Amino acid sequence: MRIKQILNNNVALVKRGGHEIFVVSKGIGFKKQKGQLVRDEEVDKMYILDSFDMLDHFSYLLSHSDPNDIILINNIISYAEKELQFQASDYLSLTLLDHLEFLIKRVEKKQYIKSPLIWDVKRFYPKHFQVGIRALRMIEEQKGIQLPDDEAVSISLHFVNMEESKIAKQDKVSEMQILGDIISIIEKNFHVKLDENSTNFLRFTNHLQYFIQRVMKGELHNEGKDTLGLYQQVSQLYPAAFKAVQKIKVYIQSQFDSQISIDEETYLILHIRRVTERLEEEK
Repeated sequence: MRIKQILNNNVALVKRGGHEIFVVSKGIGFKKQKGQLVRDEEVDKMYILDSFDMLDHFSYLLSHSDPNDIILINNIISYAEKELQFQASDYLSLTLLDHLEFLIKRVEKKQYIKSPLIWDVKRFYPKHFQVGIRALRMIEEQKGIQLPDDEAVSISLHFVNMEESKIAKQDKVSEMQILGDIISIIEKNFHVKLDENSTNFLRFTNHLQYFIQRVMKGELHNEGKDTLGLYQQVSQLYPAAFKAVQKIKVYIQSQFDSQISIDEETYLILHIRRVTERLEEEK
């Protein structure tokens, strides 16, 4: 393998045959230069992605992430693979690294979210939840922070999603239609066109897919009193995102006769704010 680009101290983009591959090796940024060869035995982890979009997303994340975070994610996935007896895809590394970046930014702003799914995940996916808890402890140890157990839910769901069978075709079509409707509501509310190739959009649609699946199954959750303070805070901080969520509430009510809880609203406000933040600044 020959180095095409050094992304940071621990990550490089290499050429292997006709493929471009990301390799993780501690200190590779100091030990090697562009054009030099890398042997397989020098590499801790390889990432082979199957599309240009994924390659582009991963390149951005890896080059802008703390190099130690990449090692941390590898350790979390290795632990999960042993505990859950499955083989992780390289895409899972992308989504978990992205999740970690978002989590750390929220922690810096003291934006902790009470997950509406914690009891369901603990009940139906106890092993996955314990993996999520272990991942939190690993993050806490490396970052020197404390995290509530609710944060383990989102991590757990990444592993649940890896193992579950695909949704029935008709349900998938309906899910895609609802996703398109919600995206349209947001774009009209902000008078923007969302960048479907951006990392923020990828993150947002991942969250929306879980939300839509719960809507379709009638599994929207009751309000959590612990989330009320954060809900009031983000509603005032991000009024445009709050307004968009009110429109989504009306849509869900009309289509499914379901009410969105404060927990769900809080999640949506934060994610909508993030996916539209840069576009609003550009306007």
